[in-house]
Amino acid sequence: MLMAAATALAANVHAQRIRVTDGSLDVLKNEKDINIEYSYSNMKVGKFDSEAEYVKSRTAELNKKESGRGDTWAKAWEADRKDRFEPKFDELFTKTADMTLANKAKYTIIFNTTFTEPGFNVGVMKKNAYIDGEITIVETADKSKVVAKATIEKSPGRSFWGNDFDTGERISEAYAMAGKALAKKIK
Repeated sequence: MLMAAATALAANVHAQRIRVTDGSLDVLKNEKDINIEYSYSNMKVGKFDSEAEYVKSRTAELNKKESGRGDTWAKAWEADRKDRFEPKFDELFTKTADMTLANKAKYTIIFNTTFTEPGFNVGVMKKNAYIDGEITIVETADKSKVVAKATIEKSPGRSFWGNDFDTGERISEAYAMAGKALAKKIK
């Protein structure tokens, strides 16, 4: 039993990695203000090739268990972006990078989530959430002027106290870790 738990835990350990693919993140080193925008274009979720497929399947699954529950979940899934995920990224990025959010900042970070693993926690078994994304840094005044690109892989989302039964909570922690890791890479 203990061996099975250790194996399950080891399988869920993810190493977060940020890789600069074009340009340099150094342009942000001395900046005090930053604008951050989010995109979820072509995002895959779990075993599904599209977010729409995942939401449709999960909504039907939950509605089958309890009428209306899936519809409520689908609304929360969409709302979590603005209410939980993006604020967590913003908070940890700005705190760690010692920057302030400003729409008129010289540079804008565009964070496009390409993959979300929602994970699960059913008490006796769990799978941590994680996200993958593409980071594009552009000049705010002319967003066609790209100064750097990077990818982030397997940004982990988990609660250290094990109280992560809520999908949105797990995923919001993945965004927090992504924001913090990107800030550390810049500073």
